[in-house]
Amino acid sequence: MNIAVFLLALGATCRITRFITKDTLAAGFRSWTADRFGEESKPSYLVNCGWCTSIWVAAGVVTLAYLIGGTVAFQAVALILTLSYLAGVASEWVD
Repeated sequence: MNIAVFLLALGATCRITRFITKDTLAAGFRSWTADRFGEESKPSYLVNCGWCTSIWVAAGVVTLAYLIGGTVAFQAVALILTLSYLAGVASEWVD
């Protein structure tokens, strides 16, 4: 894996993790998990904890990066996710 694919995988992992654990669009998923397993359950904790979620997201992203990291498709999607994450971080600094 070259450095560009690594950095794209890092950015994609950050963005997907943020989406699962914090974004309003995934709030229904987090609520469903709490309703299904209980508010204090491990699955509910998992989808609300960035540290916990990121290891599972990273496992999937690294697998894809290893298998198809050199393809335009992977790099385009990972670049979109990475830029989205960086734009969100930058907007927090600016606002």
